[in-house]
Amino acid sequence: MTIRKVLFCLSAALVLGFVSLEAQEAPPAKSDENGTAQTAQSPPARKESPHRFWDATNAALFTGVAGARALDYASTRDMRSRGVNEVLLSNSIVDNRPLFVGIEAAGTALSIGVSYLFHHTGHHKLERWVSIVHIGVGVGGSIRNFNLEPTTSTAR
Repeated sequence: MTIRKVLFCLSAALVLGFVSLEAQEAPPAKSDENGTAQTAQSPPARKESPHRFWDATNAALFTGVAGARALDYASTRDMRSRGVNEVLLSNSIVDNRPLFVGIEAAGTALSIGVSYLFHHTGHHKLERWVSIVHIGVGVGGSIRNFNLEPTTSTAR
């Protein structure tokens, strides 16, 4: 298994492993004047979010994700120009520049979407960690791409 596949699997496992549902506990019983226990009839109120989704931290993280994806694009194109084969996608996808740019943009949009889902469900730490892990994996993969040795016959 190649290092990119390992990094991808580890990041996916990390994100999916941290997903948890909020605890659904019955509200504590209240007693009336006679000492008889009664349960609350109304559902618990939803917690207020501690920050807005498009705050400065998320904007910086999303910019970092876009930068990591741009770096991945540049490193993969450089790798292909040196004749090294792509292992995660097919060479024909990477060599089709508009398609590859679209895939990188979709990856950025997907990361923002997953962060929004975590934000909406109250998982604010995971909301930030999605971008942090995405940046780390993207930059790590790009470093690896730039350090790969060219093949003996240079393609393109």
